[in-house]
Amino acid sequence: MKEVLVYSKYNCPFCDRAKELLKSKGVDYKEINVEDVPQAREEMLKKSNGGKTFPQIFIGEEHVGGCDDLYAIEKEGKLNTKLGIEEAESTTTHYPLVILGAGPAGYTAAIYAARANLNPVIFTGEQKGGQLTTTTDVENFPGFAKGIGGQALMDEMEAQVKRFGTQIIVGTITSANLKQRPFILEQGNKKITTDALIIATGATAKYLGIASEEAYKGKGVSACATCDGFFYKGQDVAVIGGGDSAMEEASYLSLICNKVYLIHRREEFRASKAMQDRVNANPKIEIITSHTLDEVLGDTKEVKQLRLQSTITKEKKEIDVSALFLAVGHTPNTQLFKDVLTTDEAGYLVTQERSTAMNVPGVFACGDVTDPHYRQAITAAGSGCQAAIDVERWLVEQG
Repeated sequence: MKEVLVYSKYNCPFCDRAKELLKSKGVDYKEINVEDVPQAREEMLKKSNGGKTFPQIFIGEEHVGGCDDLYAIEKEGKLNTKLGIEEAESTTTHYPLVILGAGPAGYTAAIYAARANLNPVIFTGEQKGGQLTTTTDVENFPGFAKGIGGQALMDEMEAQVKRFGTQIIVGTITSANLKQRPFILEQGNKKITTDALIIATGATAKYLGIASEEAYKGKGVSACATCDGFFYKGQDVAVIGGGDSAMEEASYLSLICNKVYLIHRREEFRASKAMQDRVNANPKIEIITSHTLDEVLGDTKEVKQLRLQSTITKEKKEIDVSALFLAVGHTPNTQLFKDVLTTDEAGYLVTQERSTAMNVPGVFACGDVTDPHYRQAITAAGSGCQAAIDVERWLVEQG
């Protein structure tokens, strides 16, 4: 097996996701936390050709990139080869109930299903813990009077799931055949069959799709302030978005950066009143409304400026920043099912009325993958409970 090196930092959910995947393959990787070893920061930047996102992963002498790059290689079925792991023989395993996704919806579904003796198995997908792992403070989840960190909340949920004996398998299902029974799922060379399926795959952070944005990913453009804000201490940065996530990113960055521009395409924000009040009262945050991103500007290694365009006058202006953080919404993770299950125009799964059941009997869905409106941890958890109860009743009906 080849030597694997992971450069990481504290409070980095993408670092945790990458390490989870490596651990699931039995890889004894070497980890260097740049906050514990400050000189490793420059070493990492040099070896990764200026990569300013965490983690940065190396397999042997090859620079793999970040967490998303590692999972992309895994999806292609090439990670074992890169790691020097001999492919095991193809196996088929049957489970009565499979849950896809390990966020608030998936974990809650597992708790209820396990207590109903349905013996659920969770496949984590690429983001174990879901979107809350990129959230610093959660103040609106019932039961935590003083608030709780997003990662800490998901760790508590995971512990509760394990308490009832649910098996958690790290990794992503790469194909799903829902046209025959039992359903057939695949993870690499492993085949999984199941009588019932709960889809809680959540959603993934969006980017704007601008060419210059893509060019500067990892060099100043990021979708995770808690991961990558570390590189821009004492500097000027920008956040684009109008919801609670954007406000939270801006508030977090204001703790470590010199100045934060919060840019929104509309005049009004959709964020909660509490979040807006907090941002408006922060002297380090400058709000720029009615503007969109026209282009990211910089040299070959890093972001230097953003060119913005007014949505009203169409005039353009430039602001000096060292980084851009995106918080512009999410895309539902439904690619596996788009040709079989009913979705709306945005790709969200559409369940049957007053139910979590999908158009294919035995398939249920919950959480953000079905919810373009509320998108809260508590509503996701509630729908996970509903899905587990619906599955239990359906399985009883099937005998």
